[in-house]
Amino acid sequence: MTELRLIEKIEGEAQVRYRFEEGRVADAQIRFLTGRNIEKILEGKPPMDALAINPRICGICGHAHLITTVRALEGCYPALRLSEKARIVRELTLSFELLQNHFKWFYLTIWPLVFPEEPAVGRATEPSRIVGEMIALIAGKYPHNSYALPGGITNEITPVEILGAGERLRELKRLFASSLIDVELSDFTRCDRIEDMLAREGDLPRVMAAILDRGWERLGRSFDRFIVLGGGGLFASGKSHATRIRGHLDFRYIKESSIKDSRALMVRYREKVYETGPLARAMLLKTPLIREAHRRWGDSLFSRILARVCEIPRLLLYADELLREIDYAQRSWIDPGPMPREAEGVGLVEAARGSLIHRVRVEEGRIARYQIVTPTQWNLGSGPGDNPGIAQKALLDCRRDDPLELIFKSFDVCSVCTTH
Repeated sequence: MTELRLIEKIEGEAQVRYRFEEGRVADAQIRFLTGRNIEKILEGKPPMDALAINPRICGICGHAHLITTVRALEGCYPALRLSEKARIVRELTLSFELLQNHFKWFYLTIWPLVFPEEPAVGRATEPSRIVGEMIALIAGKYPHNSYALPGGITNEITPVEILGAGERLRELKRLFASSLIDVELSDFTRCDRIEDMLAREGDLPRVMAAILDRGWERLGRSFDRFIVLGGGGLFASGKSHATRIRGHLDFRYIKESSIKDSRALMVRYREKVYETGPLARAMLLKTPLIREAHRRWGDSLFSRILARVCEIPRLLLYADELLREIDYAQRSWIDPGPMPREAEGVGLVEAARGSLIHRVRVEEGRIARYQIVTPTQWNLGSGPGDNPGIAQKALLDCRRDDPLELIFKSFDVCSVCTTH
């Protein structure tokens, strides 16, 4: 029996065509049917136009697209210098966007599928408002800001903005403890026992306990292969199969391929599919609580949800460190000179959903080719029945009455990024 389901309440739209045999998923073809053609729009334009266009690829992770664009353009310069202040400010705003997305994803995507009779919209909108103000203080208008450019940032940061951001960061910490889990941030980052997490007060223990009570903790297992491309800062780059980690990556082996009846492209590394995102980052960082969840239930729905929320305290502590390290005396922007008329560059960033890649080739002073590889391509790419993608594998062999939508959305789908 075949059944077509429209996946709603995501960034954009997606379809899953399920084929059930004896009450279980025998095949799940994921389709993204609308396209925006950002890569094609960029062709022939001056390289700096990408700084205004690319943040508008997505309303959720536009800042990640901006920073990835800047890094790709900076790769076109033979000798570009970046002040430590500019690097820190970029890291700050990128971390802020991740925090905003993690709160929203948990309360607007996961929570309604576990507790549909208990709306929790306010617990998403308040952190979102606070983070939006933090980014606006440092980077200007948000979303879709363009404050970063090759050589640094456009704005001069003062103690007033940093004090304002610090005050809001403390409020965000209070919200984390009062809503998600009542625990000291540093203690939570060191926690290695699932039972200790479940014993705490908060919405995270409630969701994870409900998943255990309903017998869902082993659902959603995929290939147990993980990849992180945007290393540096808070995250480590590399790939792993289960707990076996390899640090070296050769970007020549990242290849895209078309998907039948879909506007999205499949992406593989050395002809294999890999999961990217918070679970991948936690596995490469050997985050204690996630390693314990993985030991028990593998790359499951349980581990995937827990991993994303476990990034929040690490990001909050990291942002605290960055705010203290800013040297106001340093230059915000160092003139890189004219961009070569013939050049290539690659930008890598860890966005909320996972690794994001931008590649640019400049010929005769214009963009000749622009390539964007998004996290959803890694996680939601759809292959044939005998060679499935990450999310497809997670859905296979599930029962018809299992929480298929929850498994699907645990990867956090972004159609508009994927069909750029």
